[in-house]
Amino acid sequence: MDFETVIAERYSVRKFEDIHLPQEVVDRILQAGHLAPTGCNFQPQRILVLNTDESVEKLKACTKCHFDAPCAMLVCYQREESWVRAYDGALSAPVDAAIVTTHMMLAAQNLGIGSCWVMHFDPAQMRQAFAIPDTIEPVALLVMGYPHKDAAPIEKHSQFRPLDEVVFYDKF
Repeated sequence: MDFETVIAERYSVRKFEDIHLPQEVVDRILQAGHLAPTGCNFQPQRILVLNTDESVEKLKACTKCHFDAPCAMLVCYQREESWVRAYDGALSAPVDAAIVTTHMMLAAQNLGIGSCWVMHFDPAQMRQAFAIPDTIEPVALLVMGYPHKDAAPIEKHSQFRPLDEVVFYDKF
């Protein structure tokens, strides 16, 4: 697929076939995340792959927004490995993790894999369920799988504000 088609056709899939992703597909999605830019190339991202019945069942205890996806990737960051902006101490790692997640989401779409970016999860439950160390911060959950034949974008998916409401030149 060309890039314009990938971004135009991608939507948040919330209904999946009950088929785990083959390791080759998982690897290609992870490689796209691995190539994502990060602040000073520190690469603070840590990705937990959940692609077994057991891990997906544990995930379901941490969020109601699992959509019965057969696979998920929890994108986290290692705090100590973040680039820090000197002016105010802001960490690049949360943004880095978001960029990594976006790369993986678009790679999945390109491979015919549907996904949904989920922020509605309990980080404390995730930590407990998957033994996530305190130094690693969960940021985004990317649930994914082969879209069910009945999967469709939500109605609001194609509703956009006019560009002049969100883009400004020279000043706000």
